Amino acid sequence: MPVVFIAHSKQVAAWGADVGLGKNLFLLSVADDADAATAFLAGKPCGGEDWTLVKKEERAEADEQAVQDKLAAKEKRVDPNLYPRLRGFQGLYKVKIENVENHLMVKKALEGEAPKVVKAKPADIAAYLLQNALK
Repeated sequence: MPVVFIAHSKQVAAWGADVGLGKNLFLLSVADDADAATAFLAGKPCGGEDWTLVKKEERAEADEQAVQDKLAAKEKRVDPNLYPRLRGFQGLYKVKIENVENHLMVKKALEGEAPKVVKAKPADIAAYLLQNALK
C-alpha cells in the first residue's frame, strides 16, 4: 500500500537558511511502503545525509505528482531549477510557521479549548502538511 511521508533534514535546513529559503524545509514524497520510504531517504535526496522520517500515512491510492500539487497550492514548493543542489527533485517545500501555528490555534478553538499561543514542532508541521496534501 502506498505511503505518503514527510521528512526533515537539518543539513538541508541549514543550507536553506544559507541561500535565503529559511530553515523550515520539508520533503513530501510517496513510496510503495515504509521500507521503500526509508530506502529513498537513505539515498540522500537534495544532498542531505541526515533525513528523518517525521510522519507517514498509508493511502489506498497516492499519486506523487497529484499529492505534491495539492500541497503546492497551500505552501511554497522550492523550484529545483533555481537550486542545483536539489538535483531536479520536486518535493521540497518551504513552510511558513505562521500558517501552521494558525492552523493549530483554530483547531484547538474548534475543539472547545481556550485558544493560546502554540509553538509548532516538526510533528505538528508534518501533520499540517499531510492534511493539506491529502484532503
